[in-house]
Amino acid sequence: MVNSNTKGDRVTIRGRVIDGTGAPLKDALIEIWQADAQGLYNSPAEIRGDADPHFTGWGRCPSHMETGEFEFRTIKPGRVPYYDGLLQAPHITFWIVARGINIGLHTRMYFGDEESANAEDPVLRRIEHKSRVRTLIAPRQGDTYQFDVHLQGDRETIFFDI
Repeated sequence: MVNSNTKGDRVTIRGRVIDGTGAPLKDALIEIWQADAQGLYNSPAEIRGDADPHFTGWGRCPSHMETGEFEFRTIKPGRVPYYDGLLQAPHITFWIVARGINIGLHTRMYFGDEESANAEDPVLRRIEHKSRVRTLIAPRQGDTYQFDVHLQGDRETIFFDI
C-alpha cells in the first residue's frame, strides 16, 4: 500500500475477526479501502484533486492460519467529505469474507485519537445506539491501531449495508 515516497503518517492496523464463541477466524480475508493523507482517493472517480500516486488506497490480507490475526501497514487517512459536504472523520473501510459468511461484510474503523473529528462525523452521528459506536473505534498503541471485528455477541461490530 505504501512505499518510501508515500506521504503521510505511517501506521499499522492489527486485529482479528472474532466469531460468536470468541474464537478468531483463521480463514478470513480482509480487504481495506481508504483515502490518502490529504483525504483523496486513488480512483478515476476522484474529482477533487490528484491523489498521492505512491499510495494504492487499498490492501488485502488473509488472517493468519494459527493466530487469526491480520495486519496492514498503511498511512493515516485524511478527512473526506460526506455526500452533503460535511467532513467525515479519518476512517478505513473494511470488507470481510470467510467460510460461513455468504456475503461480504462491510464496516469501518475510526481512529481512537481523533476524538473531535469522530464526534463531528456524519456517519457516526447517525448511529442510533450510541453505545455501539465504540465497536468502530480502534485504540492507538504507539504507531499501531488494534481493531478486532466481532461477528456476534455483546461486542458485535456495526456492519453497514453498502
